[in-house]
Amino acid sequence: MKKIILGIAIVVVVAIAGIFIFSGSSGSDASEVFVSDGKAIKGYDPVAFFEVSEPVMGKEQFSYDWNGATWLFSSKENMNRFKENPEAYAPQYGGYCAYGTSQGHKAPVEIDTWSVIDGKLYFNYNGKVKETWDANRAKFILEADKNWPKVKGEE
Repeated sequence: MKKIILGIAIVVVVAIAGIFIFSGSSGSDASEVFVSDGKAIKGYDPVAFFEVSEPVMGKEQFSYDWNGATWLFSSKENMNRFKENPEAYAPQYGGYCAYGTSQGHKAPVEIDTWSVIDGKLYFNYNGKVKETWDANRAKFILEADKNWPKVKGEE
């Protein structure tokens, strides 16, 4: 009887461990790219921030998988631009909060906090955090650039 109970306990522990392992590996924090609802940067077209200087929602028909995420675009032209040079259009720090990265951690973002600075796209957690980040962007960008190699791998 003790062997049966011990066997059941082991099976339960292994099952619970498996749930934690698999659920942790599919979360956005384990990803190098900020993904929401299965889409990079919440489904917005990264090229549009540069081309029309505003957030434009991408379309499912213009999707491209890159860097472990699905990116959507508002047009075939924008999708092709991204395919030719994704690093030129992809947001810094995988689209995670620039200020958060400067502080050593990943944080989700709101799209209306976007900025293009020196030809690079950045997002922040919310408007209040963006105000803090805007007050000393150069310093925070240097810190985030230094932190990103470690932060991008955190789970």
